[in-house]
Amino acid sequence: MTTQVLEQTRALTADWRDFVALTKPRVMTLVVFTGLCGLLAAPSAIHPVLAFTAILCIALGAGAAAALNQWYEADIDALMRRTSKRPLPAGRMDRQTALHFGVGLGAFSVLLMGVATNWLAAAVLAVSILFYVLVYTVWLKRRTPQNIVIGGAAGAFPPVIGWAAATGDVTLLPLLLFTLIFMWTPPHFWALSLFVRSDYANAGVPMLPVVSGPRVTRQQIALYTLPMAAAAVAPWPLGLAGAVYGVAAAALSLAFIVLALQVLANRATEPSEMKPEKRLFAFSVIYLFAIFGALVLDRWLLA
Repeated sequence: MTTQVLEQTRALTADWRDFVALTKPRVMTLVVFTGLCGLLAAPSAIHPVLAFTAILCIALGAGAAAALNQWYEADIDALMRRTSKRPLPAGRMDRQTALHFGVGLGAFSVLLMGVATNWLAAAVLAVSILFYVLVYTVWLKRRTPQNIVIGGAAGAFPPVIGWAAATGDVTLLPLLLFTLIFMWTPPHFWALSLFVRSDYANAGVPMLPVVSGPRVTRQQIALYTLPMAAAAVAPWPLGLAGAVYGVAAAALSLAFIVLALQVLANRATEPSEMKPEKRLFAFSVIYLFAIFGALVLDRWLLA
């Protein structure tokens, strides 16, 4: 009884900022941007109001998945320094509130997407939410160091959703964009997990650096960078994008490969000595923004 009263009292301290924090707005920025680029790169025009609604639904769906992720992982978030101040582990919100918020937001986003655009886009959005929550969060994350490899598919759906919202179908280009993000996700997150390895170890999360060590992780980063670069450049020789995109993708991918090789050459075990890993992690975010921005610019120049 005392525990329930304490939980209810803590829940009263939650405000709108805590609900925003549940949606992981920093992560959502990249999700929304890639979804927007998928929509803008599509060959079919879509009314601006419907386009805005589609992107809003992608944002709401991503926020719902993030909220449900934090609902399920409140226990391990409390054990990691970088997540301990989130609303649930900090005691500002109870888990039931987070669950209801996530489920409600997710259902609303899918229904609104279906009504405003088409049900294919809504179905892909629903799959992306369920994949992130059930496959990555519930099934993979606590069980296997391959969690981020398979689970990376969840973050690769937005450009496919944006494209489907505009066209009502899914063709080769959005599938290549999906593949690009899918291959990008392991190097991006493994670079981060190398210098926050102690956090994952303390929480018992079997991320690759914890299970296999830094050397194997660095090898895997370099390995995954190659098919990522191939997927990034592929739309150009396949005739799905022009030279503006192709040159930008090739240059950005070459820079990514160079940084990945610097990570591979590093032998440091202390986070303070992992400057190559931190550079790669920071650049990986810029890389994806730049690649997708170049695609939209290329499409507009060719129009």
